[in-house]
Amino acid sequence: MNHNRITVLGSFVADLAFRVDRLPARGETILGPSFVLGPGGKGSNQAVAAARSGGHVSFITKLGRDPFGDIARKLYADEGIDTGHVYEATVPTGAAAILIDAASGDNAIIVVPGACFTITTDEVDAARELIAGSSVLMAQLELPLEIVEHGLALARSLGVATILNPAPAAALPEHLYQLADYITPNESEAEALTGVAVVTLADAERAADVFLARGVKNAIITLGAQGAFVKNATMSAHVVALDAGAVVETTGAGDAFNGGLAVALTEGLPLEAAVRFGCATAAISVTRPGTAPSMPHRAEIDCLLASHAGTTTQPATA
Repeated sequence: MNHNRITVLGSFVADLAFRVDRLPARGETILGPSFVLGPGGKGSNQAVAAARSGGHVSFITKLGRDPFGDIARKLYADEGIDTGHVYEATVPTGAAAILIDAASGDNAIIVVPGACFTITTDEVDAARELIAGSSVLMAQLELPLEIVEHGLALARSLGVATILNPAPAAALPEHLYQLADYITPNESEAEALTGVAVVTLADAERAADVFLARGVKNAIITLGAQGAFVKNATMSAHVVALDAGAVVETTGAGDAFNGGLAVALTEGLPLEAAVRFGCATAAISVTRPGTAPSMPHRAEIDCLLASHAGTTTQPATA
């Protein structure tokens, strides 16, 4: 096993980001000051975040043979991401329309998955040797649920740790939770999956307890500017956020967190320290526009962590 190998099973879509002075109301058309086309998709973003954070990353996905797919191929070549199991589809590469509030950095997103949604269980199985040689398999919910479940189950059968980022939130069968060593929802995803509205730390703990009762080994609920809450059978903690500067755009923050978390876990950091590393990765990403382009490099993360060395965790109390 390569103890710094991370395999990501996930999506690539081209991001079409529209920056606006405010998000439009239903049925309303407004003019925006800027538009950017770039690489996106939760799986792809997490692969880039992990690679820049210091991980040895392989990506399993499917692309069309079209200009959007070519954006992905160039990105992976530039970032040193292994593409031995990036398959070619006969349908177009997907796309995401992202509306960004220029003042707050908040966003609204529509995703059409396209080519990545045509990946098959046989294609996942073809990556068995790759997965077996990894220390972590990370998946999200921008692929068909049967593919996500198949990948997690394969990794589990091979003794490989699994991270499930349940985004975008969707109803999951109970047995799927038992395949997740780590689950990483944000507040809204945690509420959608558990029925617990996450407003306070006590709420986050209640939501975490639901995940643990369903068979997840480690529940990590990301809390935006409040950091993250983490709980397993033996510990619970509130990992406070790090301040890396003014927020420009929150798109991709969760992907940055997950990529950083995966790297820290493969490097053997204790869980709280790994979550803190993920928080630092996300904190830097939100100070920049874009998704994949906003992901920080390892030296930046280490510098931010060093500058906040006195701020670690807080007791998990309401």
